[in-house]
Amino acid sequence: MGRNGQSSRPVIRELVFRHTAGSPPGLELVDLAALAGRASRHGNDPYAPLRPAFHQIVAVRSGRLGVWVDFTAYEPGAGDWLWIRPGQVQRWGPGLTEADGVVVAFPPGFPDSATTAADPTFARGPLSPAGPAAEGLRRALDHLRYEYDSPSELPLEAHLRVLRHLLTVLVERLTAAYGSEPGRAVPSETFRRFHAAVERDFTVTRRVEDYAAALGYSRRTLTRATEAAVGMSAKRYVDERVVLEAKRELAHGDLAVSAVAEQLGFAGAGDFTKFFRQRTGATPTAFRRRTRGV
Repeated sequence: MGRNGQSSRPVIRELVFRHTAGSPPGLELVDLAALAGRASRHGNDPYAPLRPAFHQIVAVRSGRLGVWVDFTAYEPGAGDWLWIRPGQVQRWGPGLTEADGVVVAFPPGFPDSATTAADPTFARGPLSPAGPAAEGLRRALDHLRYEYDSPSELPLEAHLRVLRHLLTVLVERLTAAYGSEPGRAVPSETFRRFHAAVERDFTVTRRVEDYAAALGYSRRTLTRATEAAVGMSAKRYVDERVVLEAKRELAHGDLAVSAVAEQLGFAGAGDFTKFFRQRTGATPTAFRRRTRGV
């Protein structure tokens, strides 16, 4: 039992990228049916909340897969793609061992940081491409799989270069497919820089003026770029990022509310509680109880 008689819960587990012996460093292609067994061999429970520090591109060929990503449940089916970004909290659900598909896993920087940062807003939900977009993705994945499974045909360095290039093709095609969705804006360079700064410093400052000064923009410029990219003000974007991290810690971690407040840069638990309640309608304690069913 935990404090106050509550049942103890496992903390969220951080996962670093680990490649299987014999596979190329920096890249893993794992069939969905084999994923649970692989996770167990590494001491991980795929059905528990996990926070990988690497990208995962999920391609489903048949069946239907259940997965939760940052408090949203998805059920990608045949022909669907899902891009889970580093730092997002995930939990696999029903269909993991029954669905036919593959997970392409790779750390940031492989193939290169510019390519994997092409869409900084996190791909939202499964993508169901059709026509040439679907065919291009299928061929890109098939070629990547062929080279991945043929390590002895080229010297190691050449093999790795080929894999990086082919993964770049897959990532670029997937980014383009997400970007072509109706109503989805293409993020500007201004917003990309703002997003990167927020990811780095959201526990340090929540003031848009601080980001504007650091990046050499005006507050108005950041607000226009953010509204165009994600339909919200720059201030709300920063606050939503803080709220997301707070929810992750409250739902999956074991830190006290005061410790979460300190971790997120608040002066105290009172300030954090006020901030969180204004933006979610619940206190941190109430949110924690609701998400944990206690």
